[in-house]
Amino acid sequence: MAGRHKLFLGMAAGVGKTYRMLQEGQAEAESGRDVVLGYLETHDRPETTAQAAGLELVPRRRVVHGTRAARVEVEEMDLPAILLRAPELCLVDELAHTNAPGQEHAKRWEDVEAVLDAGIDVYSTVNVQHLESLNDRISELTGTRVRETVPDALLVRADEVVLVDLTPEALTARLRAGKVYARERAEAALNGFFKIEHLGVLREVALRQVAEGVGSQRLVREGPAPLSATRREDRLADRGAPQAVGERLLALVRPEPAGQRVVRRAWRSSQRLGAELDLLCVRTPGAGTSEADRIALESLRRLASVLGAHLLVEEGDDVADVAVRVARERGTTYVLMGMPRTPRGLGRLAEVLPMTLLRRLPGVDLRVVADRTARAEEE
Repeated sequence: MAGRHKLFLGMAAGVGKTYRMLQEGQAEAESGRDVVLGYLETHDRPETTAQAAGLELVPRRRVVHGTRAARVEVEEMDLPAILLRAPELCLVDELAHTNAPGQEHAKRWEDVEAVLDAGIDVYSTVNVQHLESLNDRISELTGTRVRETVPDALLVRADEVVLVDLTPEALTARLRAGKVYARERAEAALNGFFKIEHLGVLREVALRQVAEGVGSQRLVREGPAPLSATRREDRLADRGAPQAVGERLLALVRPEPAGQRVVRRAWRSSQRLGAELDLLCVRTPGAGTSEADRIALESLRRLASVLGAHLLVEEGDDVADVAVRVARERGTTYVLMGMPRTPRGLGRLAEVLPMTLLRRLPGVDLRVVADRTARAEEE
């Protein structure tokens, strides 16, 4: 039987996710449960360090990687040691972390899934900007591209998600007091990612993420800070209820960076609709594939896999013909696409793709998503 996963979600570093996880871990230990720290990152915060006192820590393993000329030694969570120790509950910080080469898994969230599969309960932490589907949105809002991400499905699969909430004003006060980063780093943080307007948007995104993920399920606010959402039991309870006819979303994508943006927007839309997501990439028959195209297509495949979408690569001279055929075969109810390219020459006389799809797919909704980066460049 798989372990239960409780995930502590925050809008940014410093809101108290790790502290809250340790609080609840201590409460479990006091009640008699066997609790260990699988991985803890205190960032030299005295309050966090104090909260971990008395909990057993599974020692990290030292990993050396790199070339002889540039060898690097790092410390990673010791997955085999945790599985051998087999506690009842394991606390794991920083879920989005990328492991050093040569470990059992590339990402720490994959290590956590292995711990859960072993029947061990897990408490873990992550910030909202690390959710894969929000990657482009967070970059647009803050000007910072987050490199380490986790699949949104982790939140869906979690038994409980606790939003550790803090007002932007309270977080900036913590920064200025040196409770998040050393004082010499605080000012740079406040003028960068932690600008008050950025924090306001991140908080709104975090609240919306939990609200949309829970839908009509029960929400419980536990005092002024955390917002807790019970997950798996509610889904199981709802299975006996009448189910609506399912939506199915088809997104037209191209193997290029802008295509990944469309994929993430499509995934967000599919979650709101409760729809299966198909991604369609149409390629010209017989056209050669450059190394750049191959890499871009592989990136699309990886992103589709992380988000749980179905990537379909089809050949055809006419994108509309292929899209209409695939939409009919897949039972599509909703089509999403990026801004169509401006036609050249005689192509300007042809019917634009969105109008063609609306005409040939009656009863299917169509959405053309804006390119927000282009709007920012114009401003």
